[in-house]
Amino acid sequence: MEMTDILSVPLKKTSEIDLVKPLKNLIALRFSTADNPENFNDAISELNKLRSLACVRAMDKNEAAIETVARYCDQLAALEGKIPAQDVQIPFKWKDAFDKGSLFSGKMSLTINSLSYERMCCLFNLAAFQSQVAAVQSQESDEGLKLAAKLLQSASGVFSYLKANVMGALQQEPTPDLNPEILATLSSLMLAEAQEIFVIKAISDKMKEAIIAKLASQCDEFYAETLKQMKHPTATSVWEKDWISKVTGKQLAYHAIAQYYQSRVCNGKKAIGEEIARLQDAIENFKAAQQRISEATAYQDYVNRAQKALTEAQKDNDFIYHERVPDVKILDPVGKAPLAKTLPIPERLGASFKDLFEGLTPVVVHQAMAAWDVRKTEIINVEVGRMREANQMLNGTLASLNLPAALEESAGESLPQSLKDKARAVRQSGGIDIIKELIGNLPSLLERNKEILDEAERLLNEERQSDDQLKAQFKERWSRTPSVKLTEAFTSNIAKYRQILANASNADNVVKGKFESHRRGIELLSRPEGELETAVPSASQSAADNSRSPAAAQLRLLMSQVNDLKSEREVLEHELKNATIDMKQQFLGALAQDGAINEPAVSVEKLGQVYGPLQKRIRESIDFQASLIQQIQTVNEDFVKDKSDGKGPSAREELLKELATAHDIHMEVQNNLQEGAKFYNDLTQLLLSFQSKISDFCFARKAEKEELLKDLTSSYAGNASSNAPPSEVPSYHATQAREAPARPPPPNFGTSAPTSSAPAAHLTTSPSPMAPQVVPGQTGPAPNHYLPYPIQPYGGMPMPMPMPMSYGYPSGGAPPNYDYANQAQYQQQQHQQSQQPQQQGAPGYPGYNAYPYPYYNPAYPYTPPRPY
Repeated sequence: MEMTDILSVPLKKTSEIDLVKPLKNLIALRFSTADNPENFNDAISELNKLRSLACVRAMDKNEAAIETVARYCDQLAALEGKIPAQDVQIPFKWKDAFDKGSLFSGKMSLTINSLSYERMCCLFNLAAFQSQVAAVQSQESDEGLKLAAKLLQSASGVFSYLKANVMGALQQEPTPDLNPEILATLSSLMLAEAQEIFVIKAISDKMKEAIIAKLASQCDEFYAETLKQMKHPTATSVWEKDWISKVTGKQLAYHAIAQYYQSRVCNGKKAIGEEIARLQDAIENFKAAQQRISEATAYQDYVNRAQKALTEAQKDNDFIYHERVPDVKILDPVGKAPLAKTLPIPERLGASFKDLFEGLTPVVVHQAMAAWDVRKTEIINVEVGRMREANQMLNGTLASLNLPAALEESAGESLPQSLKDKARAVRQSGGIDIIKELIGNLPSLLERNKEILDEAERLLNEERQSDDQLKAQFKERWSRTPSVKLTEAFTSNIAKYRQILANASNADNVVKGKFESHRRGIELLSRPEGELETAVPSASQSAADNSRSPAAAQLRLLMSQVNDLKSEREVLEHELKNATIDMKQQFLGALAQDGAINEPAVSVEKLGQVYGPLQKRIRESIDFQASLIQQIQTVNEDFVKDKSDGKGPSAREELLKELATAHDIHMEVQNNLQEGAKFYNDLTQLLLSFQSKISDFCFARKAEKEELLKDLTSSYAGNASSNAPPSEVPSYHATQAREAPARPPPPNFGTSAPTSSAPAAHLTTSPSPMAPQVVPGQTGPAPNHYLPYPIQPYGGMPMPMPMPMSYGYPSGGAPPNYDYANQAQYQQQQHQQSQQPQQQGAPGYPGYNAYPYPYYNPAYPYTPPRPY
């Protein structure tokens, strides 16, 4: 078959745009926080280079160039899901692909600040470039035909995707090439051309005439549909001037090819009349196609073959068959075989995709994740607290009944086995000594955090006092924002941190009180087993007999259920703390779809799915415990009545109860103290980070202050030098010292001083901008000593107060183990801290509600714990 001319879509044109600066600013403003700085400079530069390659520079028509455009489209799609459309302030300007412009006006273009618009234009160019690469493929090789068919079907899919999504992405009237009707036509054209490639391949492979006829008939239908859309009144002015003629010619030609090959089928069936009718129609349409495309030699080979076949068929019909030649319009239409498909656009267009901004998470997602963590932590703390409180109640009830120790009594043996096990557990955990050590560490941990907080507050107070003093001095000329307005958040956070420390201190006291009230029992359990046996009275024979009664057997069964209940709660606590779900992708998807995140709705739904079943099991466990305790108390009454002596509790029973309770208290207190120590250590890191931010703020304010003072000093010096004679000696620089003129704040030295032997001229030639201080009892000016407040030299010009050298750095109140002796060391330590993973912070501060310890969390409903 002759080589066919594939119509390729022209590219949209754009120009170089600097993506680096706008994206850097956007990420710094919207995606970075002090605790979580984001640096995507390399990724932004890479994206900028990729855009230049894919959209601006001329590329060879090959698959590698298609891959470049596809990679840029993929990066835009990934970035779209992370940056809300309204945040992008990059003017993407694209020209219409079909508009040629005119002598007096350039090509039609549209500029929109939207990544979605940029992606739509790039997808258009991807499909257009695919059609151009398909057009240059060799139609004489199988590889060329296969690649052309693949690219044209893919281009049809891209144009179809654009048709469905372009208006939603742009939210305004597009250029004509992006009009949905135009895009639908281009999709139809690419599909028809892909079907045309299949026809060429079938003819090249010498497939059966019936198959070729069906393929060509389908191609005829595809081109007919494309032509119909092209001739729509709103679209005719868009196309290249010869496109409608070429598409019309193709439609006529493939109708003729279908008729020609169907005539070969008729020839094989000896349907001579139908063969002649189809050949006549084929020749007529071939000639019409030649006229439409204005090329007399096009399809001439088919015309010749059809004419020869027609001559032979008419000759055979005249001499042999004598069949009537029917009207072609009444013939059955040729069947159709649609091999070309509009391929759906894949999620990733490129062969290999690596998200340049994989680590970029929008600030709103950070905030949603933090809120999710707060909700999750609250549920975990509440549910774990409920189980622990239930366990405490259960243990207290059993200890008050001397269970299970009362069931293990036997004559001649001093200690029940359960008590031996509890005593061993206490000794293995460190006994009373570990409790004393942990309690002894708490005051120093608390004091260290208080000192860091005090130092942070001191820095703020010094900065505020300095600002207030200069404001009082310069009044309206001191124009910068007052410190009190800028430090409201810092001051509020300091107050909240102090409240947190106060709550922790109260919790410490509760724990200490609980330990002291059970100190005797814990001390006994901490002793070696032999000493403990000596301290506990021996069991009587009646108690041993009673432990074998029917009620005792029933109690043992109930104790087994108690152990199972506690084991189940350990499993539930583990599942609660280890239940995880990737909420980041959930929030990113919501942001990409709606442009906002309804965090409460999303979080509550997911929390219900993850923790709802666990909460149900915990409720069932607590309800079962209530009935279990009731059964234990009822059976225990029968157990007590079975005692042969009928007397009340013995001293042994009372001591066993005390020891059982002491074991539970030891474990609880030790756990609380360890949590408390971790809480204080984590809080130290938070406070050091908080102090570092305050120090940075104070340093920035100091630099701003010095710059403003410099400007004020320069302006006053210029005014004074133009108004005062340079050789005139100020009146208060006379040889006899006297009070300085009134000024805010007033000087604080005597009203008179001994006369100076130095001449007045010495003072007038002093190069210092500040007046030398006159010290009582000293003759002449004191070199290198200046007044610690503004003075009014040279016509009343106020001068600045010198800053203390230690300003902004911790002094005598620094916490233990933190050396802030000099500025360099301090800055080095702060830098090292900034490189470490940031802990979550306090209320009103980034990362609040980070405390995973129910005991020390002020928001936790069971803090501080109840004393026994």
